[in-house]
Amino acid sequence: MVRVRAVLAMALAVLCGATVLTACSSDPTPSGVTLAWASDSRQAVRVSWKDSNAPNRITIEGVLSTSPSYVKYLSDNAPNTWDIPSSEFPPDGNYRIAVAVGTSTGGVTSKPARSPMFDTDGPVRPSASAAIPTGSSGQDVLVRWAVPAPPQDFSPDDPLDVTGRPQLYVPLVGRPGEQLRAMGPGTTSTRIVLKDLKPPYLFQLRSQNEWTSAVGGEIAGRTSTTTASVPGSAQFSVAMRIRGRAILQEVRCAPETSCVQQRTTSAGLPVVVLTQVKPRAPWTPAGRGITSTGGYYDIPVTAAGTRPYMVTVPLYSGVGSVVSSSTSKAAVTRGVVRVASAGFIGGASRRRGETITVYAIVKPPMNSVALLQQWNRVSKRWNNVKRVRILRGQVVYPFKAARPGLFVFRYVLPSATFLGRPLYSTVTPHLRLSIR
Repeated sequence: MVRVRAVLAMALAVLCGATVLTACSSDPTPSGVTLAWASDSRQAVRVSWKDSNAPNRITIEGVLSTSPSYVKYLSDNAPNTWDIPSSEFPPDGNYRIAVAVGTSTGGVTSKPARSPMFDTDGPVRPSASAAIPTGSSGQDVLVRWAVPAPPQDFSPDDPLDVTGRPQLYVPLVGRPGEQLRAMGPGTTSTRIVLKDLKPPYLFQLRSQNEWTSAVGGEIAGRTSTTTASVPGSAQFSVAMRIRGRAILQEVRCAPETSCVQQRTTSAGLPVVVLTQVKPRAPWTPAGRGITSTGGYYDIPVTAAGTRPYMVTVPLYSGVGSVVSSSTSKAAVTRGVVRVASAGFIGGASRRRGETITVYAIVKPPMNSVALLQQWNRVSKRWNNVKRVRILRGQVVYPFKAARPGLFVFRYVLPSATFLGRPLYSTVTPHLRLSIR
């Protein structure tokens, strides 16, 4: 037992002696660690400190962030400054610079002195941009963008913050066959006017701060072509369908490569049907709609007299997009007199000797003459019965049922004119009458 105690006492003495020896040989801690940008280009962070001409070890310490594996040793005759490339700092973190006395062979021989904490947060990315065509040429574009509120700053005394933490926004434009290029210097404003910016193009904003840049606020400047299918004929005052499609051309850009033009479609584009109410009159809207998925549209238009129609996609601008206008070829719809109703007053099943009245109501309510016809089963042709006046769109003809049987009548309605344009003639449906 005595021998064990002696061994323990000797071990404790050795450990204590080693501890005392390390404490005595420890070097003074450096002081006054400061940070600043090495130049206006902000490509490196300059670290400065004070000590008694000792060799130094420089590291980057993460504050609630992972520490990067950066270590730099300086000899005792080196200046007490060192530039750390900005690329050595991971993005979006909080860090400090630690300076201690030490060498790569002998290790660290002092406690570290640390700089104030700083962050490497990048710029706030623009969230949305809107393009508004302006200027007499229509090719100038006012671009406005929104920027979200910056996140909370956890290093308010950051020595590397640029005063006021301004962000610069550099406008970039890509055209087919070209790479994205800057259209002007960076600005701190959230709006800019771009001159002679003709679609198709891709617009982006490169936001910059003291650490890095981020791209956002895209606008796709697209061209459009419009096709339309217009009915060849339509009854007066009846809704007809004008259908078609809007095809867009846009630009896509990948980093370090030339931009390419490609075809696309878009839902939600405004579409306007235009017509000329009278010959040589201005083109005026006759119907409106929007494109659906695939760029298709289907717009109801109330038919009138014989008229030309065409479809236009107006100049459209919104968040993230601007579309140039385009117009389809014009096509004529023949207006046809409409039969609003026709038949026999009192019903189509009557007794012999009764007075039968065959009528028709036509649109527009014109004054003219209709021709009443009866089908001849033997000759298989329509025979003329009577020319009957049309008064304010109504034609009525009474007659007596002379014999029983099944009979078929119709009115042949004449052509008309509406607002200086023709309406073509038509016939009523077959009017079947039963006499018993």
